[in-house]
Amino acid sequence: MSSTYGENIRLSIFGQSHSPAIGMTLEGIPAGSRIDFDRLYRFMERRAPGKNEYSTARREKDMPEFISGLVGDTVCGAPLTAIIRNTDTRSQDYSGLRVLPRPGHADFTAQMKYGGAQDYAGGGHFSGRLTAPLCLAGGICLQLLAGEGISVIARIASVADVDDEGELSESLAEKSFPTVSDKRGALMRERIAAARAGGDSVGGVVECRVLGLPAGLGDPMFGGMENRIAAIVFGIPAVKGVEFGAGFSAARMRGSVNNDPFCVRDGRIETLTNNCGGILGGITDGMPLTFRVAFKPTPSIARAQRSVNMETLEEQTLEIRGRHDPCIVPRALPCVEAAAALAVYDALLGRKKEAR
Repeated sequence: MSSTYGENIRLSIFGQSHSPAIGMTLEGIPAGSRIDFDRLYRFMERRAPGKNEYSTARREKDMPEFISGLVGDTVCGAPLTAIIRNTDTRSQDYSGLRVLPRPGHADFTAQMKYGGAQDYAGGGHFSGRLTAPLCLAGGICLQLLAGEGISVIARIASVADVDDEGELSESLAEKSFPTVSDKRGALMRERIAAARAGGDSVGGVVECRVLGLPAGLGDPMFGGMENRIAAIVFGIPAVKGVEFGAGFSAARMRGSVNNDPFCVRDGRIETLTNNCGGILGGITDGMPLTFRVAFKPTPSIARAQRSVNMETLEEQTLEIRGRHDPCIVPRALPCVEAAAALAVYDALLGRKKEAR
């Protein structure tokens, strides 16, 4: 099934944007693991809509209701299942989309695959709303990784044509707009505001780092850490690209520049640079695992766009109603952290099984 992920843990995400609830089932979490609910809710709050001028006006509490897998705050060994109720829906805003697909959305391809049976309100199962249960599962894994001395941090690396400055070295979770440079962050917000005022949208890039990883996680070829992370990150709507370490810029380097020379620091083998992004041959080398995720501009914009009536095959002008983010990047950042945490924790459990 396309809405499941994992090898040593198994995540299933269910629901639609305007269904009574969305949710997740997470299997494989070791019995006896404890969940700090306050910490989990604070993490999910970072993704929640309706918090500022650059997010959708839709307001959801995103308060999960655990229906199995817990006794108090402790995982009991049964599948961990939780739902998040949808309360602030306006399905009437999407009434015309049954036959008139939105450019940049999955409306047309969903029609081709499901033949009209799909739920088109709010984007149905294709909606970014489904990242709420992703963050719920990932937030749990973030806590489990922290117990192993592993942290996952991220920043807004760019919005439109504005890049952040400085190095990502610590968590920016307490910042309302998580950039290293506040000055560059202010310029990014100006780009978002200008796009919104013009009835348009902008995209950007999120950079994520996993710190404290041991060497030896992952597998060659199809089970590599790049594969594991990319598979779940591409489940976040609007993702168009993922690169690790130096990424595509490595294609312009010579081998003498791109190669990361080995050295010894404090009795440990490390590398002087980290162009590989902490991964060699699909396996972590003990350096920070670094990757970047490119997000396209939000496809729902206020400007009139061309579309085609799927029943009559007549070209028509589409004006989208509803509530949408002029830039998805700020709310997508914790989704990237959650996805990384799930992939890394899955690999960590696999490594522990191998060591038995």
